[in-house]
Amino acid sequence: MSPETEELRQKAMSLPLEERAELASSLIDSLDQTVDEDAELACQQEVVRRMDEIRSGKAKTIPWREVKRKGQALLHGK
Repeated sequence: MSPETEELRQKAMSLPLEERAELASSLIDSLDQTVDEDAELACQQEVVRRMDEIRSGKAKTIPWREVKRKGQALLHGK
């Protein structure tokens, strides 16, 4: 990483979380200029389907702390 890039990275890391997320998203989006319309539509439809399942009670959510704990346990073989 060049000194200029490292300086920019350090400045970005000092931003508030929400601003860092927006910046990261825009940087990632800039890497791939191709848009698969079918994939975009399928993704949107899946989001709507999942939200409908949550609203109807068919699907239940899991608190983030539990998801994180289970993921860490899987990674560490516990």
